[in-house]
Amino acid sequence: MGTFLDAATGLPTLPLTAALVVVGCFWLLAALRLTTVSAFDADVDLRGWGLDGVPVAVAFSLLTVVAWGLSVGAAVLLAHLVPSGALAGALRLVTTAAALYVAWRTTRRAVRLTRRHRRAAGRRPAPPPRPADRATGARTHPRRAA
Repeated sequence: MGTFLDAATGLPTLPLTAALVVVGCFWLLAALRLTTVSAFDADVDLRGWGLDGVPVAVAFSLLTVVAWGLSVGAAVLLAHLVPSGALAGALRLVTTAAALYVAWRTTRRAVRLTRRHRRAAGRRPAPPPRPADRATGARTHPRRAA
């Protein structure tokens, strides 16, 4: 447990731990209905990062959770595999940067899948007519304009 706490509160993971606390507090405020999930959508445009299509809070939360988990996991692994010293510090910096990159790619993919799913749900075709309607020729749906 000590290794985990050292990894979560040590550098270079400490900024991600602070961001995780902020994300947790935001979602607590959202659960208490003191803020809305889309509170930051007007302030930030995530199209350049490939994260548009979901609220900013959702994208940032997912990015933070994945990056923190990868960074802490890598730090714990390095603590057991590499002895303390300059090499371990340099490797922790590299693994934290790699964790941020992998988290961004993972979040981007999740947002893209969510966007695709939401588009597909919005374009569902009309259900086929019931057998009784086919036999009588009755229309259950208004005629669509061409």
